[in-house]
Amino acid sequence: MARRVSSFAKVPEALGAHIDVEELLDLFAEGDARVGNTAFVGLELSYEDAGSATFDTVAFRGCTFDGVDFSGCTFRDVRFQGCRFIRCSMDRAWLNRCDMVDCSAPGLSLLQARLAGVAVSSSDLSYANLSECTVDVLCMRAVRLIEAAMQRTRLKRVELDGCDLTRIDVFGTPLAGIDLSTCEFAAPVLSSDFRELRGAKVSVEQALALVGLLGVTVADD
Repeated sequence: MARRVSSFAKVPEALGAHIDVEELLDLFAEGDARVGNTAFVGLELSYEDAGSATFDTVAFRGCTFDGVDFSGCTFRDVRFQGCRFIRCSMDRAWLNRCDMVDCSAPGLSLLQARLAGVAVSSSDLSYANLSECTVDVLCMRAVRLIEAAMQRTRLKRVELDGCDLTRIDVFGTPLAGIDLSTCEFAAPVLSSDFRELRGAKVSVEQALALVGLLGVTVADD
């Protein structure tokens, strides 16, 4: 995987709005609808069910989603810029070539979702649930994942840079091959034998802190 990837979504910067909110809600009501080649600016949705819709080449700019159910939806070439997610679900969703930039999404549920080519930067995903996900190519930069759940998740080609992983729950999730050295990685939730950490790359300071999980201390020279 190339380093310093900041975007995967193939969404034209000049993409304009071609669907208004009423049309969007009508599409949701149909179920399994396709929403494509459009932008939404300042959209506000509350307690709507997206009905397993497919979003293809869509830009969401400065939108607020409160209690919106995106479970089972497909997001292909979708960019979320400056959006807020409050009590939202993307359980079992498929995110393929998606970007999330400057977003607030604490508690976002992505249980059993599939992520392929996803870039998240300068965003808050604290308390999010990414358990039992299948992940292939995920880049996160300056992302808050405080107390996020990532249990029994399959991770492949994951890059983390400057993220806050404090008290992240990675029980049953192998971190082999993942570089955690630039992240805040304190008090993670692990299995009793700490097998999740095997093969992960950590800094010297992180290694010394993790030694404390074993109940031992490092003697001063």
